[in-house]
Amino acid sequence: MKNVKATKNAYLAKLTEQIQMKSVDVGKNLEGTTPPSVFIGRWSYPKVYAGPMMSSQMGDTYIMDSPESWIGQNKTQEDIINYRMGLVRGKQLIKIDDVENPFVEKLQDISLASKSIDSEATFGSRPTGSMLTEDSTPHGPSAVIEKFDIDAVRWDKQLEKTFYDTDLKARDAVVNLHDKDVPFSAMQKAFSVGAIGTKNRRRLVPTRWSITACDSTLADEFLKDVRKYEKLDTYRLFEFGALNTYYVIILAPTEWQYEWYETFIKLIKNEVLTFSDYETNGGKKEYSVVGGCYYTAKMVVLDYLSKIKKQAGVVILREAYDEYIPLGVFNVRENIREAMARPYKEFETLEDCLRYSGTVLQTPIDSFVKQGTLLNEMLHTKQTTLDMYFKGG
Repeated sequence: MKNVKATKNAYLAKLTEQIQMKSVDVGKNLEGTTPPSVFIGRWSYPKVYAGPMMSSQMGDTYIMDSPESWIGQNKTQEDIINYRMGLVRGKQLIKIDDVENPFVEKLQDISLASKSIDSEATFGSRPTGSMLTEDSTPHGPSAVIEKFDIDAVRWDKQLEKTFYDTDLKARDAVVNLHDKDVPFSAMQKAFSVGAIGTKNRRRLVPTRWSITACDSTLADEFLKDVRKYEKLDTYRLFEFGALNTYYVIILAPTEWQYEWYETFIKLIKNEVLTFSDYETNGGKKEYSVVGGCYYTAKMVVLDYLSKIKKQAGVVILREAYDEYIPLGVFNVRENIREAMARPYKEFETLEDCLRYSGTVLQTPIDSFVKQGTLLNEMLHTKQTTLDMYFKGG
């Protein structure tokens, strides 16, 4: 299984290498706003490069780091890349437990803010480069920050309450914030800068890890309830596509089980590559071979099931098309959230679901079945044959 992850990472690394992005051009001194936005790297852990992300624009820049808004407002891939390449990352190397450092306190201020904040920075050298990887939202140039000031900040009320509750465990804080409709990106930033959790356990957490931690925490909590509910009595199919991707989400009338598929179609040359991972009702012990997208998709579907008080098995089929650019796991989270907010189609059998899926996806359905595990088992427990369903039968 480890090879699958290596292969997917290698493939996406190759894809991102060939994408040229133009970052904003700034000097050593920058006056502007932070959306609010922060980024914490992971390479030198347990010391980390932490800092704000700033725009040279003045005024309201909240949209530049508000992934929950992008799909609903029909933002294009180009819009999002322009937002992100306009963000300049300042950084300082800090120990993860140094959360009372004055610089970290400013990062906490930013993360708890209810709107964008005027800010000023002096860098050690002119910020350069950009970041584009398969698992994080891209950003523009970066440099070590020497001096950083922000205007007075008004905190989000729910985040402020959580910050001051130093007896509340991080897990409970994340669930409470979700229940209060605090945007995922806001709670994840607060988690990342050590602004939630019990007093002695607050730490800086790399951005990438904090996203999966919040997704996993919520998913685990929802699953405790979902396992107690009655199973769906028919198959439900949701679909949606944006940002050069398309999703089909199938809920099956079984106990909880989950399989994720993603197919990359001719992004570099003529390749068609499918990656998958799954878990049975017993859960998953090791980190997913397909990365953070697995956890964020699982979280959104379990959130839906917990709200309708039903249990189901889940199969998600995702395709990425020509000109697709990895923008981070928000792309999966928000696409699936949008799909599941829309009316679903109902089918009596899994075969009917898959037959319909074959009309909206480009990948032959038997390619998904051959690649995966659960989908194959779900079909064969009914003693069906692939030939009956995928070759005009």
